[in-house]
Amino acid sequence: MRNLLVAGGAGFIGSNFVHYLLERYADYTLVVFDKLTYAGRIENLERARSNPRFHFIQGDICDMAAVREAVQRYDIDTIINFAAETHVDRSIMTPDAVVSTNINGTWVLLEVARELKLARFHQISTDEVYGAIPAPGRSKEGDPLEPRSPYSASKAGAEHLVYAYFITYGLPVTTTRGSNNIGPFHYPEKAVPLFTTNAIDNLPLPIYGDGLQMRDYQYVLDHCEGIDLVLHNGALGEVYNVGTEVETANIEMAHKILDLLGKPHSLIEHVVDRAGHDRRYALDCAKLRALGWRSQHSFDAALERTVRWFVDNESWWRPIKSGEYLEYYRKQYEERG
Repeated sequence: MRNLLVAGGAGFIGSNFVHYLLERYADYTLVVFDKLTYAGRIENLERARSNPRFHFIQGDICDMAAVREAVQRYDIDTIINFAAETHVDRSIMTPDAVVSTNINGTWVLLEVARELKLARFHQISTDEVYGAIPAPGRSKEGDPLEPRSPYSASKAGAEHLVYAYFITYGLPVTTTRGSNNIGPFHYPEKAVPLFTTNAIDNLPLPIYGDGLQMRDYQYVLDHCEGIDLVLHNGALGEVYNVGTEVETANIEMAHKILDLLGKPHSLIEHVVDRAGHDRRYALDCAKLRALGWRSQHSFDAALERTVRWFVDNESWWRPIKSGEYLEYYRKQYEERG
């Protein structure tokens, strides 16, 4: 494993993973292949662009010829697939986009990996493929997948393709299912960066329903370390959960953000819940812990680091919250008030 193609490497988790790998492995060459849709931003990779072991290609993972050419040009031996339409709310509005990118795009990457006999294919998945998990249960890797949104269904479908390529063609694959990530470069349509940037501007924090939905929020670099460990020590064909195993209610998360910023809780505005909203996700991460991984950040520490990053980097997020973003925000929240 020396030449890695990181599909979707200009997005939130992908860009953090690129920085992490470049700093950790002095002999790795990383090629980011990213379409640069609304949430994929070349600015996320600014720190890497002067590194001679970093290369960027703007391209669509659904374009097989472009993917094949990139893999051959840089003698890629490993594909890591972060590329996806990731937002549940947007998947409800336009489900065709998640099917195209998350399923068809994954198939293209798998086909190229099979054709060129790559050493590894790693799929980035999500805890949402399990569906809602009633307390006190926890999702284990062998549990049935019961996705309940177009987004999670598309990720589950992609996972099935990955496993099928392992069984049918012997392609060496691994998969990680991560819980909710927070940290730098998080596009501000997601809850934590949305609430943080709105609070900075004294705007309402739109909470779905009663706000008692439970989520496992992990710091993005902890997730990167988990993926790294699976890449190097995970068993082929296997899936590994990556999370903190601690859940927090969305309303509590919003209160903590407001407290960190010294803002009043009266900024919270309850809005009509979204369709099919899962009440709780909760992972059992014993399988990954058996490889030696531990989450390094508590929820409070991860949230504080994230909020401080957004306070210190207004130049990154403020230009985003205009244009297309404002139209999406109006449709998603103002009409639910």
